[in-house]
Amino acid sequence: MDFDKIAQSLLPLLGGKENIASAAHCATRLRLVLVDDTLADQHAIGQIDGVKGCFRNSGQMQIIFGTGVVNKVYAAFIQVAGISESSKADTARLAAQKLNPFQRIARLLSNIFVPIIPAIVASGLLMGLLGMVKTYGWVN
Repeated sequence: MDFDKIAQSLLPLLGGKENIASAAHCATRLRLVLVDDTLADQHAIGQIDGVKGCFRNSGQMQIIFGTGVVNKVYAAFIQVAGISESSKADTARLAAQKLNPFQRIARLLSNIFVPIIPAIVASGLLMGLLGMVKTYGWVN
């Protein structure tokens, strides 16, 4: 698989160098924040050899390559595009700026409540166990 060729074919389909605000990757996906999402040809990107899928989510264009492959494509892509490496947090912060007000509120609420879910679940389990202990008289 020619990673430079993949990177070179991706760039025009994303709207060119000027349309890329940030690029990062996770274990399987190339995550891009674009200046103008309408310039990206999602269908054509999905047809590139090595691309397993392409979609937009949370203000990011996410291109699925798979484990191991994405690291090499990312390295080739930042060289071809002439952009600096971005962390996943930087990319997420840029993508969050593109969310509409409803999505921002939903993200805020999830950021508040998701971390406390394990504590709520644990307290519910303990209350259930305490109820069983009392009901069956296992402890006086």
